[in-house]
Amino acid sequence: MEERKNLCALIPIELHNQVAEAREQLGQTTSEYITAILTEYYKLKENGGKTIMANNRTMAFQISEELFHRIKAHLERETARTRKKLTQKEFVLGLIEAALDEAERDLEADATSAPCEAGDTQEDTLPQEEALEATSASVWAV
Repeated sequence: MEERKNLCALIPIELHNQVAEAREQLGQTTSEYITAILTEYYKLKENGGKTIMANNRTMAFQISEELFHRIKAHLERETARTRKKLTQKEFVLGLIEAALDEAERDLEADATSAPCEAGDTQEDTLPQEEALEATSASVWAV
């Protein structure tokens, strides 16, 4: 484990409250939160104050006024219900990740439930008598 040392500082109560709220929203301990903030600060300082966005991309799109107000109302309800501020970014990213996770699970399920080999059709896997009956039925249906 990495060696650690205690860091204490008296800060204004308003700033302390901001830190406590942000730390709670992230579900981090005070030590984890302060370490992350200081690490980010020194990375920014090393990079001339510019954030490194190499691994991030921006998506922008317009939505109707009605949908915008529905989202805002939902965010307010969730914030009141959970007593944790839910941001637009967290909400939208959560929806996108959930949809992608579901699509990937469906894709995996489809891949594992396909017993036929390449080129096989359903008729190829039926016993000979059933295949003959299926063929006859399709001819009479025409």
